[in-house]
Amino acid sequence: MRLAFMGSPDFSVPALHALRDAGHEIAAVYCQPPRPAGRGQSVRRCPVHVAADALGLEVRVPERLRGRDDVLGAFADLDLDAAVVVAYGLILPQAMLDAPRLGCINIHASLLPRWRGAAPIQAAILAGDAESGVTIMRLDAGLDTGPMLLREATPITPATTGATLHDTLSEMGARLVVQTLAAMPAPTPQPPTGATYAPKLGRDDARIDWTQDVAAIERRVRAFDPWPGTFTTLGGAVLKVLAAQPAEGSGAPGTVLDARLTIACGAGAVRLTRVQAAGRAGMDADAYLRGHPVPAGTVLGG
Repeated sequence: MRLAFMGSPDFSVPALHALRDAGHEIAAVYCQPPRPAGRGQSVRRCPVHVAADALGLEVRVPERLRGRDDVLGAFADLDLDAAVVVAYGLILPQAMLDAPRLGCINIHASLLPRWRGAAPIQAAILAGDAESGVTIMRLDAGLDTGPMLLREATPITPATTGATLHDTLSEMGARLVVQTLAAMPAPTPQPPTGATYAPKLGRDDARIDWTQDVAAIERRVRAFDPWPGTFTTLGGAVLKVLAAQPAEGSGAPGTVLDARLTIACGAGAVRLTRVQAAGRAGMDADAYLRGHPVPAGTVLGG
Protein backbone atom coordinates (compact mmCIF):
# COMPACT_ATOMS: atom_id res chain seq x y z
CA MET A 1 0.00 0.00 0.00
CA ARG A 2 0.96 3.63 -0.43
CA LEU A 3 1.06 5.11 3.09
CA ALA A 4 1.85 8.19 5.08
CA PHE A 5 3.34 7.57 8.51
CA MET A 6 2.56 10.03 11.30
CA GLY A 7 4.38 9.68 14.62
CA SER A 8 7.05 11.29 16.77
CA PRO A 9 8.39 9.48 19.89
CA ASP A 10 10.36 6.28 20.41
CA PHE A 11 7.08 4.37 20.76
CA SER A 12 6.33 4.98 17.07
CA VAL A 13 9.64 3.87 15.55
CA PRO A 14 9.09 0.06 15.49
CA ALA A 15 5.86 0.56 13.50
CA LEU A 16 7.68 2.64 10.88
CA HIS A 17 10.28 -0.08 10.44
CA ALA A 18 7.66 -2.85 10.40
CA LEU A 19 5.65 -1.15 7.66
CA ARG A 20 8.74 -0.59 5.56
CA ASP A 21 9.91 -4.19 6.09
CA ALA A 22 6.45 -5.45 5.07
CA GLY A 23 6.91 -3.84 1.67
CA HIS A 24 4.61 -0.85 2.04
CA GLU A 25 5.51 2.36 0.22
CA ILE A 26 5.99 5.19 2.72
CA ALA A 27 5.19 8.28 0.65
CA ALA A 28 5.93 10.72 3.49
CA VAL A 29 6.60 10.77 7.21
CA TYR A 30 4.98 13.42 9.40
CA CYS A 31 6.41 14.17 12.85
CA GLN A 32 6.98 16.95 15.34
CA PRO A 33 9.51 19.63 14.30
CA PRO A 34 13.05 19.64 15.73
CA ARG A 35 13.10 21.46 19.06
CA PRO A 36 15.63 22.49 21.75
CA ALA A 37 16.22 19.70 24.25
CA GLY A 38 18.63 18.64 26.97
CA ARG A 39 20.83 20.75 29.20
CA GLY A 40 22.46 22.51 26.27
CA GLN A 41 19.10 23.15 24.60
CA SER A 42 20.52 22.06 21.25
CA VAL A 43 17.94 21.55 18.52
CA ARG A 44 17.14 17.85 18.13
CA ARG A 45 15.03 15.79 15.78
CA CYS A 46 12.42 13.53 17.33
CA PRO A 47 13.06 9.75 17.21
CA VAL A 48 10.77 9.17 14.20
CA HIS A 49 12.53 11.97 12.28
CA VAL A 50 15.90 10.32 12.97
CA ALA A 51 14.60 6.90 11.88
CA ALA A 52 12.97 8.28 8.72
CA ASP A 53 16.13 10.11 7.72
CA ALA A 54 18.11 6.89 8.14
CA LEU A 55 15.63 5.13 5.84
CA GLY A 56 15.85 7.88 3.23
CA LEU A 57 12.17 8.83 3.59
CA GLU A 58 10.67 12.26 2.98
CA VAL A 59 9.96 13.98 6.31
CA ARG A 60 7.40 16.73 6.84
CA VAL A 61 7.29 18.70 10.11
CA PRO A 62 4.39 21.18 10.12
CA GLU A 63 4.01 23.11 13.38
CA ARG A 64 0.23 22.90 13.04
CA LEU A 65 -2.39 21.40 10.74
CA ARG A 66 -5.57 23.36 11.30
CA GLY A 67 -5.94 26.37 9.04
CA ARG A 68 -3.03 25.27 6.87
CA ASP A 69 -4.54 24.74 3.44
CA ASP A 70 -1.07 24.24 1.98
CA VAL A 71 -0.32 21.38 4.37
CA LEU A 72 -3.71 19.76 3.85
CA GLY A 73 -3.42 20.07 0.09
CA ALA A 74 0.05 18.53 0.07
CA PHE A 75 -1.28 15.63 2.16
CA ALA A 76 -4.18 15.04 -0.25
CA ASP A 77 -1.77 15.16 -3.19
CA LEU A 78 0.07 12.11 -1.81
CA ASP A 79 -2.83 9.97 -3.14
CA LEU A 80 -2.65 7.57 -0.18
CA ASP A 81 -4.24 4.22 0.45
CA ALA A 82 -3.99 4.87 4.20
CA ALA A 83 -2.18 6.89 6.85
CA VAL A 84 -0.79 5.16 9.94
CA VAL A 85 -0.84 7.39 13.02
CA VAL A 86 1.14 6.52 16.16
CA ALA A 87 1.52 9.18 18.88
CA TYR A 88 1.92 11.94 16.31
CA GLY A 89 1.19 14.81 18.69
CA LEU A 90 -1.23 16.83 16.53
CA ILE A 91 -4.98 16.36 16.02
CA LEU A 92 -5.82 15.58 12.41
CA PRO A 93 -8.46 17.81 10.78
CA GLN A 94 -11.38 16.10 9.08
CA ALA A 95 -9.88 16.83 5.65
CA MET A 96 -6.86 14.70 6.57
CA LEU A 97 -8.99 11.93 8.04
CA ASP A 98 -10.95 11.75 4.80
CA ALA A 99 -8.07 12.00 2.32
CA PRO A 100 -6.65 8.41 2.28
CA ARG A 101 -8.74 5.80 0.49
CA LEU A 102 -8.89 3.54 3.58
CA GLY A 103 -8.76 6.33 6.13
CA CYS A 104 -6.30 6.96 8.95
CA ILE A 105 -5.31 3.92 11.03
CA ASN A 106 -4.21 4.55 14.61
CA ILE A 107 -2.14 2.44 17.00
CA HIS A 108 -3.37 3.17 20.53
CA ALA A 109 -1.61 1.78 23.60
CA SER A 110 -4.63 0.55 25.55
CA LEU A 111 -7.61 -1.79 25.34
CA LEU A 112 -10.15 0.78 24.19
CA PRO A 113 -12.44 2.21 25.36
CA ARG A 114 -10.39 2.03 28.57
CA TRP A 115 -7.72 4.72 28.77
CA ARG A 116 -8.41 7.00 25.88
CA GLY A 117 -6.11 9.99 25.91
CA ALA A 118 -2.44 10.90 26.13
CA ALA A 119 -0.97 8.63 28.84
CA PRO A 120 -2.67 5.22 28.67
CA ILE A 121 0.43 3.19 29.59
CA GLN A 122 1.00 4.98 32.88
CA ALA A 123 -2.72 5.12 33.66
CA ALA A 124 -3.16 1.35 33.38
CA ILE A 125 -0.34 0.62 35.85
CA LEU A 126 -1.36 3.41 38.19
CA ALA A 127 -4.92 2.09 38.36
CA GLY A 128 -3.77 -1.44 39.16
CA ASP A 129 -5.20 -2.91 35.95
CA ALA A 130 -4.51 -6.61 35.40
CA GLU A 131 -3.82 -6.10 31.70
CA SER A 132 -3.12 -3.55 29.02
CA GLY A 133 -2.74 -3.93 25.28
CA VAL A 134 -2.97 -2.32 21.87
CA THR A 135 -6.03 -1.34 19.86
CA ILE A 136 -5.75 -0.67 16.14
CA MET A 137 -8.57 1.66 15.20
CA ARG A 138 -9.76 3.92 12.43
CA LEU A 139 -9.50 7.55 13.49
CA ASP A 140 -12.57 9.74 13.62
CA ALA A 141 -13.16 13.26 14.90
CA GLY A 142 -13.41 12.16 18.56
CA LEU A 143 -10.69 11.53 21.13
CA ASP A 144 -9.75 7.88 20.54
CA THR A 145 -13.39 7.03 19.81
CA GLY A 146 -13.04 5.47 16.34
CA PRO A 147 -14.10 1.93 15.41
CA MET A 148 -11.71 -0.88 16.31
CA LEU A 149 -9.99 -3.06 13.72
CA LEU A 150 -7.73 -5.30 15.82
CA ARG A 151 -6.98 -5.68 19.53
CA GLU A 152 -4.54 -7.68 21.66
CA ALA A 153 -3.91 -7.81 25.42
CA THR A 154 -0.83 -8.36 27.57
CA PRO A 155 -0.66 -8.88 31.37
CA ILE A 156 0.45 -6.22 33.82
CA THR A 157 2.48 -7.92 36.56
CA PRO A 158 3.83 -6.60 39.89
CA ALA A 159 7.16 -6.05 38.07
CA THR A 160 5.73 -4.10 35.13
CA THR A 161 6.99 -0.54 34.79
CA GLY A 162 6.07 2.24 32.42
CA ALA A 163 9.28 1.51 30.53
CA THR A 164 8.72 -2.23 30.11
CA LEU A 165 5.06 -1.84 29.15
CA HIS A 166 5.99 0.91 26.67
CA ASP A 167 8.42 -1.40 24.90
CA THR A 168 6.02 -4.35 24.90
CA LEU A 169 3.16 -2.32 23.44
CA SER A 170 5.39 -0.56 20.93
CA GLU A 171 6.47 -3.87 19.40
CA MET A 172 2.94 -5.27 19.65
CA GLY A 173 1.50 -2.26 17.85
CA ALA A 174 4.04 -2.57 15.05
CA ARG A 175 3.10 -6.21 14.51
CA LEU A 176 -0.65 -5.61 14.72
CA VAL A 177 -0.73 -2.69 12.30
CA VAL A 178 1.00 -4.81 9.65
CA GLN A 179 -1.58 -7.55 10.24
CA THR A 180 -4.38 -5.00 10.02
CA LEU A 181 -3.27 -3.61 6.68
CA ALA A 182 -2.86 -7.13 5.30
CA ALA A 183 -6.37 -8.26 6.29
CA MET A 184 -8.33 -4.99 6.74
CA PRO A 185 -10.81 -6.53 9.21
CA ALA A 186 -14.29 -5.09 9.45
CA PRO A 187 -14.44 -2.18 11.92
CA THR A 188 -16.23 -2.76 15.22
CA PRO A 189 -17.70 0.17 17.19
CA GLN A 190 -16.26 0.68 20.64
CA PRO A 191 -18.53 -0.36 23.52
CA PRO A 192 -20.86 2.45 24.56
CA THR A 193 -19.83 2.16 28.23
CA GLY A 194 -16.60 1.70 30.15
CA ALA A 195 -14.61 4.59 28.68
CA THR A 196 -11.89 6.07 30.89
CA TYR A 197 -9.44 8.88 30.16
CA ALA A 198 -5.71 9.22 30.70
CA PRO A 199 -4.77 12.91 30.58
CA LYS A 200 -1.35 14.22 29.65
CA LEU A 201 1.17 13.95 32.49
CA GLY A 202 3.24 16.78 33.91
CA ARG A 203 5.82 17.48 36.57
CA ASP A 204 3.22 17.84 39.33
CA ASP A 205 2.12 14.24 38.76
CA ALA A 206 5.62 13.09 39.74
CA ARG A 207 5.38 14.34 43.32
CA ILE A 208 4.80 11.51 45.81
CA ASP A 209 1.88 12.02 48.17
CA TRP A 210 2.86 10.06 51.26
CA THR A 211 -0.74 10.11 52.56
CA GLN A 212 -1.65 7.58 49.86
CA ASP A 213 -1.49 3.90 50.74
CA VAL A 214 1.54 1.75 49.98
CA ALA A 215 -0.02 0.06 46.94
CA ALA A 216 -0.84 3.39 45.26
CA ILE A 217 2.64 4.80 45.88
CA GLU A 218 4.42 1.65 44.69
CA ARG A 219 2.32 1.62 41.51
CA ARG A 220 3.04 5.30 40.91
CA VAL A 221 6.79 4.68 41.06
CA ARG A 222 6.49 1.86 38.52
CA ALA A 223 3.98 3.62 36.29
CA PHE A 224 6.01 6.83 36.01
CA ASP A 225 9.31 5.12 35.14
CA PRO A 226 10.85 6.78 33.17
CA TRP A 227 8.41 9.66 32.61
CA PRO A 228 7.54 11.81 34.44
CA GLY A 229 9.39 9.96 37.21
CA THR A 230 8.58 10.29 40.91
CA PHE A 231 10.22 12.42 43.57
CA THR A 232 10.04 13.53 47.16
CA THR A 233 12.06 16.08 49.12
CA LEU A 234 14.67 15.36 51.75
CA GLY A 235 16.04 18.29 53.73
CA GLY A 236 14.60 20.66 51.15
CA ALA A 237 16.37 18.94 48.23
CA VAL A 238 14.70 16.86 45.54
CA LEU A 239 15.25 13.11 45.76
CA LYS A 240 14.06 11.10 42.77
CA VAL A 241 12.59 7.71 43.59
CA LEU A 242 13.54 5.24 40.86
CA ALA A 243 12.32 2.01 42.47
CA ALA A 244 10.45 1.01 45.61
CA GLN A 245 8.79 -2.01 47.17
CA PRO A 246 6.18 -2.62 49.88
CA ALA A 247 7.62 -3.06 53.37
CA GLU A 248 6.50 -3.71 56.94
CA GLY A 249 5.87 -0.76 59.20
CA SER A 250 3.57 2.13 59.98
CA GLY A 251 3.75 5.69 61.18
CA ALA A 252 2.99 9.26 60.25
CA PRO A 253 2.96 9.56 56.44
CA GLY A 254 6.39 10.48 55.04
CA THR A 255 8.30 9.47 58.17
CA VAL A 256 11.50 7.43 57.78
CA LEU A 257 11.05 4.31 59.91
CA ASP A 258 14.54 2.76 59.85
CA ALA A 259 18.06 3.03 58.45
CA ARG A 260 17.04 1.34 55.15
CA LEU A 261 14.82 4.14 53.82
CA THR A 262 11.54 2.52 54.79
CA ILE A 263 8.93 5.27 54.60
CA ALA A 264 5.52 5.30 56.29
CA CYS A 265 2.58 5.82 53.95
CA GLY A 266 -1.06 6.66 54.60
CA ALA A 267 -1.51 2.92 55.11
CA GLY A 268 1.51 0.63 55.31
CA ALA A 269 5.08 1.45 54.33
CA VAL A 270 7.33 1.41 51.29
CA ARG A 271 11.09 0.88 51.05
CA LEU A 272 12.97 3.01 48.56
CA THR A 273 15.37 0.67 46.77
CA ARG A 274 16.85 2.97 44.11
CA VAL A 275 17.12 6.76 44.24
CA GLN A 276 18.80 9.70 42.54
CA ALA A 277 19.98 12.88 44.23
CA ALA A 278 20.12 16.15 42.31
CA GLY A 279 23.10 16.25 39.97
CA ARG A 280 23.99 12.60 40.63
CA ALA A 281 23.44 9.33 38.81
CA GLY A 282 20.82 6.89 40.00
CA MET A 283 22.04 4.41 42.61
CA ASP A 284 20.83 1.66 44.92
CA ALA A 285 19.50 2.99 48.20
CA ASP A 286 22.23 1.19 50.17
CA ALA A 287 24.92 3.04 48.21
CA TYR A 288 23.12 6.35 48.67
CA LEU A 289 22.80 5.82 52.42
CA ARG A 290 26.53 5.13 52.81
CA GLY A 291 27.20 8.71 51.77
CA HIS A 292 23.97 10.30 52.95
CA PRO A 293 22.66 8.64 56.13
CA VAL A 294 18.97 9.33 56.74
CA PRO A 295 18.08 8.70 60.38
CA ALA A 296 14.78 7.26 61.50
CA GLY A 297 12.30 9.99 62.32
CA THR A 298 13.26 12.14 59.33
CA VAL A 299 10.17 13.41 57.52
CA LEU A 300 10.15 13.47 53.72
CA GLY A 301 8.21 16.18 51.93
CA GLY A 302 5.85 15.74 48.99
